[in-house]
Amino acid sequence: MKKILFFLAAASLAASAVFGQGSPRDPYNGAIVVDASDGTVLFEDGADRPGYPASMLKLMDLFVILDRVKAGQLRLDEIVPVTREAYDMGGSQVWLDPRESFPVEELLYALMVQSANDAAMALAQHVGGSREGFVALMNAKAREIGLSPVTQFQSPHGLPPGEGQRPDMTTPRDFAKLCQALLAAHPETLKYTSVIQRPFRPDAEKPVIMGNHNALLGTFPGCDGLKTGWIRASGYCLAATVQRDGRRVISVLMGSATKQANVAKTKELINRHLPEAARAPAIPPPSAVQSAPVPAPESIVLDDPAQGEEPDDATAETEEPAEERGGWLGKVGYVLLGAFLAAVVGLAVQRRLLLR
Repeated sequence: MKKILFFLAAASLAASAVFGQGSPRDPYNGAIVVDASDGTVLFEDGADRPGYPASMLKLMDLFVILDRVKAGQLRLDEIVPVTREAYDMGGSQVWLDPRESFPVEELLYALMVQSANDAAMALAQHVGGSREGFVALMNAKAREIGLSPVTQFQSPHGLPPGEGQRPDMTTPRDFAKLCQALLAAHPETLKYTSVIQRPFRPDAEKPVIMGNHNALLGTFPGCDGLKTGWIRASGYCLAATVQRDGRRVISVLMGSATKQANVAKTKELINRHLPEAARAPAIPPPSAVQSAPVPAPESIVLDDPAQGEEPDDATAETEEPAEERGGWLGKVGYVLLGAFLAAVVGLAVQRRLLLR
């Protein structure tokens, strides 16, 4: 009897842990602001709480790829074939087709501006030889720049994991380190992260007009990056960088329940702590990439950055992410298990009373 009661209590605690773990809340689950020049922490609150980075992790994709470009192992004009796996990706995308191929740089814009999961997969397979090969490169880079063991990448896109897969994990502190190292090694990062709108397949009859999901671009003075992220399990995440008056900071907020709270708190923290950053040589501004091209009347517009309400990892309403399906069923399973064990205990107690 004691064993049954102990198992029931353990099951109850496990269920509570599943329901409460990493639930998005406003204004955030964890946040940090650092001086981009040297990584000095200017503000932190829950900066070591693990969470899901979602599409923010595509900055690590960019890091790995720009490293190879810098080393002469990859060219920006190198042609990348579209694989079947890339074609099958869900969420935010530019609808790549296996009959197509694109230069590395064009797919980098799709990766950073539209947060295209199909572009992430095509680049990963081309650079790493396979999805798994590229993920190994991502984790090797994480160890190289000194990120904690908590940060583990499992995908090149940040979507919810499939059955039997583990989720991507990081912390605000680790991700701020990633952003700071990326800007230090590759200032050209801002050429991609500062774009508000850009056409994809510009020569097509109906080019796709990609829209950046970072609501700070063009609206918050000095903002020129970096990346948003969203899945249901992660809440709204934003890694932002702002440069004013010779000072640059990097802000990372993870786990906001609403986009409004995420953006508002990011602005508040940057405005408060930017004056505390040291003046440093400014990163040269990207050349003419922040101006938004005017869409042709027949263009397909993927997102309106002025509204900025569509999550960058959103799936179609009829498509529930794999993580949500698995997570929901898992939670129901714990509830049913608890109910079943409670019923068993109740029957055992009732039987013993009747026998007495």
